[in-house]
Amino acid sequence: MPFITIPAIEFDFEAGKQKKTVHEHVEPFARRYSQKWGQRPAWIGVNESIVQLPMNNGSDIFAHVFAELRTLGSQAIPEIPIGASQNTIASVASVVRKDRRGVGITVQLEDLMRSNLDSRFQGLMHALGVQPSQTDLILNLGAPNFQPYEQFSSLLVARLCELQSLNLHRNLVLIGTAIPETFASIAKGTGELVRHDWLFFQVAFDAVRSVSRRPNYGDYTIVHPNFRAIDMRVIKPAGKLVYTTRNRWLVCKGGAFRDYPMQMHDHCAAIVSTGMFKGPAFSNGDEYIAKCAARQVGPSNQTRWKNVAINHHITHVVRDDLATLNGMS
Repeated sequence: MPFITIPAIEFDFEAGKQKKTVHEHVEPFARRYSQKWGQRPAWIGVNESIVQLPMNNGSDIFAHVFAELRTLGSQAIPEIPIGASQNTIASVASVVRKDRRGVGITVQLEDLMRSNLDSRFQGLMHALGVQPSQTDLILNLGAPNFQPYEQFSSLLVARLCELQSLNLHRNLVLIGTAIPETFASIAKGTGELVRHDWLFFQVAFDAVRSVSRRPNYGDYTIVHPNFRAIDMRVIKPAGKLVYTTRNRWLVCKGGAFRDYPMQMHDHCAAIVSTGMFKGPAFSNGDEYIAKCAARQVGPSNQTRWKNVAINHHITHVVRDDLATLNGMS
């Protein structure tokens, strides 16, 4: 189930201003969501930098987006952070009353460490007009240092147990990532990054289940949550391919992509030759990697390669990781 955040407005470095107004930025969302995801459920939140900005008709973003989704027959669920403003709470509460699909409440690691976590959480549910059974508790860890896994897991369980309603929520979701914010420090060639988020979750899965219910796994695929816009006029990102395996990411990295896009053929060939390649039938991303390695398709662009890596990652997590977790088949 996707957790989708309507992002901040992209910045135009050439013009020295944001590329769009908030209305231009948000208006296409509902239609695109419906086209890509149909009537399947997803959590939808709004980036804190724009959540309180008005649309052209004066409505807030949550009210506008969910009114559009409603007409399209969407099953989307609003997501709200525990520290949301009163205006945002009121808007999401209105969406919840109209759609009657409940709400996702996000708690970040710093929220979890505060002594008043339970009172804040109970107060937010009351303000939203929901019961725990209508609430998805989403623990967003961000990108912490997951090690040592056992100690971090014990701390996490101890803090979660302070929530009186812990065992009553519709879903309990743990989200985090070990993907670095930048790959600039990673040397050229073929290397590996440990998937500490996944290894930690396997430890936390048993620890949380022992005091509550089975937690659901979530991650940011192969993208760091602290997305930062870069000025492409002065920065030349390297051509790279990130490939998810059981406990690691394989990373094939070269020089500036714009200077030599054809490097992607060699990166793909390197992945195929590792013995960990899943084969072209595994996912759409794997099919493209195989064809690029065989030089049957061109090197495309960097957006396409992020899509390829994300597509493979999601398929791997669902088919291999989660399907076999704790002996499930």
